[in-house]
Amino acid sequence: MAGWKDFREIVAWQRAHKVKLRIYALLERPDIRRDFEFRDQLREAARSAPANIAEGFGRFGNKEFARFSRIARGSEEEVLNHLIDARDLRFLTEDELKIEEHHVKGALAAMAGLIRHLESTPDPPRPRKNPEPKNQEPGT
Repeated sequence: MAGWKDFREIVAWQRAHKVKLRIYALLERPDIRRDFEFRDQLREAARSAPANIAEGFGRFGNKEFARFSRIARGSEEEVLNHLIDARDLRFLTEDELKIEEHHVKGALAAMAGLIRHLESTPDPPRPRKNPEPKNQEPGT
């Protein structure tokens, strides 16, 4: 698919992974660590985006990959919503929210581009199965 040999080569995955790592750093803040439900929801949303891109890559066909990429996009939007909640709870300042939002929007843009590409590109050819080995007589 588009010459990718590994999902880590895909820009949308790279940006979603970067957002996930930034979220992990935020989760270390004492106020966020104490809010167990919020912390867990934010962590799971951040994990979901790159995981869905990786899973979609592992499926066969661009339509299915695009479907997983749309799920990843939804998870990234959820991350943004949780970051707005973090600002509302005063876990983040307005300036910190703007910085994090910039990274999330970069990931969202890359995912939108990936989806457009997948939806406009034909599926790659299916791998050919190896023919059944011919029965050979013993000793030949």
